[in-house]
Amino acid sequence: MTQPETTAIPYTAPLTFGAGASVDWHHGIDPGELRRQRPERMRAVMREQGVAVMLVAGPAACRYLTGLRGPEYTPEVWFVLFPAEGDPVVFAHAGYINTQPKDAPWIREWRLARAWLRAIGGPEVAREEAGLFARDVRSELEKLQLADEPLAVVGFDAYARPALEEAGIHVIPGEEVLQQAMAVKTPEELSCLRMAGAITDRMWAAMAKGARVGMTDAELSAIGKSAGSSGGSDGAKAGFRSGALTLERGAKGRNQFIIPGDLMYGNVCGTSYLGYKSCVYRTFVVGREATAQENSWMQRLEERLLAVISELRPGRVTSDAAQHFPPASTWGYEDEAEILTIEVGHGIGLHQYEQPVVNRQWSLKHPREVKEGMVIAVEGREGVPGQSTVRIEYMVVVTADGPQLIDRYPTAITPIG
Repeated sequence: MTQPETTAIPYTAPLTFGAGASVDWHHGIDPGELRRQRPERMRAVMREQGVAVMLVAGPAACRYLTGLRGPEYTPEVWFVLFPAEGDPVVFAHAGYINTQPKDAPWIREWRLARAWLRAIGGPEVAREEAGLFARDVRSELEKLQLADEPLAVVGFDAYARPALEEAGIHVIPGEEVLQQAMAVKTPEELSCLRMAGAITDRMWAAMAKGARVGMTDAELSAIGKSAGSSGGSDGAKAGFRSGALTLERGAKGRNQFIIPGDLMYGNVCGTSYLGYKSCVYRTFVVGREATAQENSWMQRLEERLLAVISELRPGRVTSDAAQHFPPASTWGYEDEAEILTIEVGHGIGLHQYEQPVVNRQWSLKHPREVKEGMVIAVEGREGVPGQSTVRIEYMVVVTADGPQLIDRYPTAITPIG
């Protein structure tokens, strides 16, 4: 199977190493460099924006700043105080505070985190714990001589911010500053995303080979997840839709049988490597060759998405690319919101959706600059509502020389079964 000639966008250079632990005899992905580059990038953006200190909760954001993975079963049980100058202070969760310092010697400052577990003890408990939390944050700010500086806050609930204000801390939103930092990937982050893309290529190949008429979509997804996990993914995901569920997207995972003649598409979105997510779609046909109409849909879709991708160059703006997406009225819709996350380009990294976004809904009116180092997933579909459709999603890195494709599995409709 060969890639269609419509792919005029070059690929990133092949990785010359596989997933797994670093070794001393060649350079693969260096976790130490990842831990160094990301905070360095964050501090540069903070200085540029005039932000002296941030308080951040949420697994992806805290991992970005510290290289740590903490408990993820409920939000805000651990968090990070991150100054633009000086060492971060990690407020670790109960239990973790006694074990993590041994595993993470690159973090020098550890404190016990106060948490209220989404107020399951009641509002009185939540307000009391939030007050203690704010007291502890205030104490650390004083040690850093930053108590009079605005505190940029990310990822906390409605109890946290009022408590901080009551403790005499001037709270400002920090989401935009964090998103700006995370939007442009460091060299090691780019390697992680390229590895995630290579793992998705492996998953598609395994599913195409293993698909059989009569199996369920869950069984086919399991083949892909197994290939992803054995290939080094720390979170392999796969799902399929067929028939009336394909346009617009119906719920996947219904354990449907794969039947002869099905036109179906799969996604491996969320498959990750060292936390860095993928977002990729491909289209398959069961027990037959694609029809002329289906191939025509695919050709239109490829041409459209590659036109979007061709505009993703440093110094251009998202409206340049968004103009190549058709308006929602093409499908009889009245509002662009009806195709949000369907005809779109979106940044991707430790979060599934990051800056920038490329769509007609927002980008034409509020364009944002495209920058070298951004990784953007670009997706769309063609077909007949309520019947069937074809779908593609590419992962793209913006380089100084223009866009390059990360994932390599062919976009042509693949016969299976």
